[in-house]
Amino acid sequence: MTPAINLLKQLNIPYTLYPYPCDAHDDFGKHAATQLGLPLTQVFKTLIAYHDKQAVVAIVPSSGLCNLKQLAKATGLKKVEMMKPADAEKLTGYKVGGISPLAQKKGLPTVLDDSAMQFTEILVSGGKRGLSVGVSPHAMERLLKWVVAPIGEPHP
Repeated sequence: MTPAINLLKQLNIPYTLYPYPCDAHDDFGKHAATQLGLPLTQVFKTLIAYHDKQAVVAIVPSSGLCNLKQLAKATGLKKVEMMKPADAEKLTGYKVGGISPLAQKKGLPTVLDDSAMQFTEILVSGGKRGLSVGVSPHAMERLLKWVVAPIGEPHP
């Protein structure tokens, strides 16, 4: 079990495990959706951005990108930029391709793209490559205090 799954168990938050074979080296969200036969809009990727010393978590559909201006606005920061993968791994305790928005080493403000609210279940990383976890976006907003905002944008 990963720290992400342990947190869901500890908080008694319903979830479904979605293991899949992972041989991807990039675009892990798209790979997960393809392996699981689910729409890219329902499988979300976890991104880490920052401004000065403040890091924030962005959760956006695998089908698109994160709008950094909207993410900054949602978190009350002047502006944000994407964190380097090695720094994100160090900060979260997870490897790229398996960075979960759940149970990171340090509690960070977390923003979920508002498109998630159309689903009863979304998939996020379960804390390692080849493992997604299905959770209710409404439960994440209510129980984990995720901010919901329009931070996603379509891939060009």
